[in-house]
Amino acid sequence: MNNANNTGSFHESRDSSMDIKLQKRSFLRRHRLPLLAAAAFALFLAYLIFTLSGGRKQRIQEEKITIAEVAESHFLDYVDAEGIVQPILTIMLNTLEAGIVKEIVAEEGAMLERDALILTLQNPELEREIEEKQEEWEQQRILYQEKKVEMEQKSILLQQQALQARYELSRLEKDLRLGEEEYRMGVKSKAQLDVQREEFDYRTKSTLLQLEGLKQDSSATLLRRELMERELERAARSMAHARSRMDNLMVRATTAGQLSFLRVTPGQRVGASEQIGEIKVMDNFKIHTQLSEYYIDRLTVGLPATVTYQGTRFPLRVSKVVPEVRDRQFRVDLIFTNDQPDNLRIGKSYRLQIELGQPETAMVMPRGDFFQYTGGQWIYKLNSKGDKAVKTPITIGRQNPVQYEILSGLAPGDRVVVNGYASFGNVEELIIQ
Repeated sequence: MNNANNTGSFHESRDSSMDIKLQKRSFLRRHRLPLLAAAAFALFLAYLIFTLSGGRKQRIQEEKITIAEVAESHFLDYVDAEGIVQPILTIMLNTLEAGIVKEIVAEEGAMLERDALILTLQNPELEREIEEKQEEWEQQRILYQEKKVEMEQKSILLQQQALQARYELSRLEKDLRLGEEEYRMGVKSKAQLDVQREEFDYRTKSTLLQLEGLKQDSSATLLRRELMERELERAARSMAHARSRMDNLMVRATTAGQLSFLRVTPGQRVGASEQIGEIKVMDNFKIHTQLSEYYIDRLTVGLPATVTYQGTRFPLRVSKVVPEVRDRQFRVDLIFTNDQPDNLRIGKSYRLQIELGQPETAMVMPRGDFFQYTGGQWIYKLNSKGDKAVKTPITIGRQNPVQYEILSGLAPGDRVVVNGYASFGNVEELIIQ
């Protein structure tokens, strides 16, 4: 009985539990994750639409920005740079002969006159060479003197022979005339006269040949003598050149100036044509500067420039432009065209302005940091009330250290924000407070 009752109660409780209805979850709970994802995507789309539509704005305090006005004014195209004073000319100091440094006479920084002694060299090989040249010249001089005596004696002998030949021919000519007279007088027969005439003809031809030979010998003697004289002169010049090389062992200043440096020490061996120092010509100066490659196509020799020192402007002109670009810069030299500052010193720096053209009337605005952040492609322009500034495309032309030339996008009288762009980002509109 008890088991039956227990069984019945079990089925009854089971049936009652199955009759309880389960509660259904809400729509938001069942689709929570997809709805969150959709909402995030919608917010992202709204952000993109808001950004692309130019709706981004930023509030800025007026004291944190710089506002300037666009104006029609004179524009001077020039570049401002720092220049360093250098000597007008620097001459390299080279050795003409190899040798060992024997003595240094002038010190670095000394002011030298032209041909002033700087140092002396010693070259034993050159000294031996000069001695050999001297000996060779002496030998040739002695040989020439001996040959000269021989040639003079031969010349005298030849003159004696010529004189004797002329004398014999003259004597035969007189004998022939006497024989012809004797033949007309009948003292001498025709056969005897013919023999005498034949002998005269023979002696005449022989004498002429002898005189021609003497003439040839005399010409040859003169030629040999001339050749020997030239050879002796050549040896003399060679010896003189060798001696002049000894003078090259005395290194002297090639021009007046300052010995800026000398890189040799006593006992050091230097080669021929070796650079051992330099001399700076101090009678005039130049200004050396380096400019951005931006100006390389616009800067030419002859352009005017000025240096302002203690309220006085000193005119210069561009004297040299080196077109080689290194580290995005190129080198320029300028010289003074009139007066120059009294206290010019090598290495001293000056601010200078190089004019790139004549002053012109143009639409200009002051420089500012906007160019660094916008590349000069756009700028914030204020409205008429001055409480808003809108991003505005512009075109910039030439520039100088204080101005930009405006080609398009702005008009005279417009006010623009020129400084403070580091904190703006890329917003489309500024709300000025």
